[in-house]
Amino acid sequence: MSDTTDFGYRRVPRAEKARLVRRVFDSVAPRYDLMNDLMSLGLHRVWKRIFVHAIGASPRETLLDLASGTGDVAFLARERGAGRVILADVNRAMLGVAQGRALDRGLAPGLVFVCADAERLPFPDRCVEKVSIAFGLRNCTDKEAVLREARRVLRPGGRFHCLEFSRVEVEALAPLYDAWSFGVLPRLGARVARDAESYRYLAESIRNFPDQESLAAMMRAAGLERVGWRNLSGGIVAIHTGWRL
Repeated sequence: MSDTTDFGYRRVPRAEKARLVRRVFDSVAPRYDLMNDLMSLGLHRVWKRIFVHAIGASPRETLLDLASGTGDVAFLARERGAGRVILADVNRAMLGVAQGRALDRGLAPGLVFVCADAERLPFPDRCVEKVSIAFGLRNCTDKEAVLREARRVLRPGGRFHCLEFSRVEVEALAPLYDAWSFGVLPRLGARVARDAESYRYLAESIRNFPDQESLAAMMRAAGLERVGWRNLSGGIVAIHTGWRL
């Protein structure tokens, strides 16, 4: 295993990436939801609704939402009938925003907030029926470890769901998408969040993330089965799923 890893387009020591990512999200947490709306032109809300529908957690099931951020996926899952939802994120600032939003919306009952590293989860084997991660896997240093941990905590018959930026498969979209990512997003970050560099990193991290087939192969290597994916918006994002059988 290499001693360095990607941080956007830079190579950094593996031990440093988690600290650098934490600094990014500490910076963007107060305006993270507004920036998501601006960055995706509101599409992230549509993608998350489709994602939560695909998860389909029932009142009898526990959903573990990794890299839960400000809570969008967890809140939607509860509103759609999920039983217990555990929000796990390594960043306390993001979890704090999620807790405040949950209280404001009257959703706190049934939610559990845990500050946890997705690469080393503090949960026993085979303890949940569903595991989700939305727009968080690309920020993890050891993505393979996250996938192995997701499988470990799933009960047999449980399912892993990942929503993540992927490779655009509609050729006409590619130049427009590049212009938006590298021209507009850093300017939005500078103007709205006063942090162009963090949003430049986020754009670069998307381009470094494995494509659809590569992520599917990583999931199979982690022991997940019946792996598949569904492209949304021409492959700008994709929903990957895999079972623990």
